Amino acid sequence: MLAWDDFRLVKAISERRSLAGAAEFLGVNASTVFRRLGALEDRLGARLFERGRAGYGLTPAGEEMAGIAARMADDIIAFERRVSGQDLAPTGELRVTTNDTLLIHALTDVLAGFRKAYPEITLDIVVGNAVLNLSKRDADIALRVTASPPETLVGRRLAGVFWAVYGPSPLKPVSTIEELDDLPWIGPGDILAPLQRWLRDVVGEHKVVYRLSTVLGMAEAIGAGVGVGPLPCFIGNRFPNLVRLYDPPGQQPPGLWILTHPDLRSSARVRAFMDYVAVELAKRRPCFEGVKECEAA
Repeated sequence: MLAWDDFRLVKAISERRSLAGAAEFLGVNASTVFRRLGALEDRLGARLFERGRAGYGLTPAGEEMAGIAARMADDIIAFERRVSGQDLAPTGELRVTTNDTLLIHALTDVLAGFRKAYPEITLDIVVGNAVLNLSKRDADIALRVTASPPETLVGRRLAGVFWAVYGPSPLKPVSTIEELDDLPWIGPGDILAPLQRWLRDVVGEHKVVYRLSTVLGMAEAIGAGVGVGPLPCFIGNRFPNLVRLYDPPGQQPPGLWILTHPDLRSSARVRAFMDYVAVELAKRRPCFEGVKECEAA
């Protein structure tokens, strides 16, 4: 009889296309994977993989088994989500994903307060700009700035995230963007699509002399005098060596969202986290929405 471990082995090799990659994922060594694959193929009387220049490729029999393995894995993850969503007390581990900008400048003190309020909940914070798959339990909760959260998730919009053009001191605020024409510009790399579009349409790509894929790096570069550039206000207003030069009119800002999978929203620990964070970040809403009185907050 075939066991889940047999399907998991085939799934791991097919996804990583090598015995070494599968071994790393499974937490064993490559020779163990080699022996287990050979024994499985002997039991089935069929080859599951062909070794080629690009690595291990599935045979027709292997493709069928890998497909079953993928469906089994999805069913197991869905079951785990449903069971996790039925806990009665706010205890256990929560895996939360966000980016470094939000973590450093908005969330760390909130998360510290949450830990004091709920000491039985352990937080595992995953930092990165990549959108993790909450359906596959890469994380339980996501805190993201986005204009269009995935339809497969549920949650709430906590604030709009407004932005402005910042420059190094001693520059002074201006009333029109044309007054900044003679200055070099700093822009985002593969992040912050609204800022990329605005730079392209209003400023011009040819004026951007320095690009970074991190908002914190952009703020540091502006402060160092590399150029002027757009920043979210809750970041730019916190740097004492930056001057808020210009507020572009007619903004339709992306939102700060807290999101989870529908199967997890009834979980006591997920509910406790989302409610606590929503209340605390609501207090900081003026900072996210660019109210100048929050500059020193």
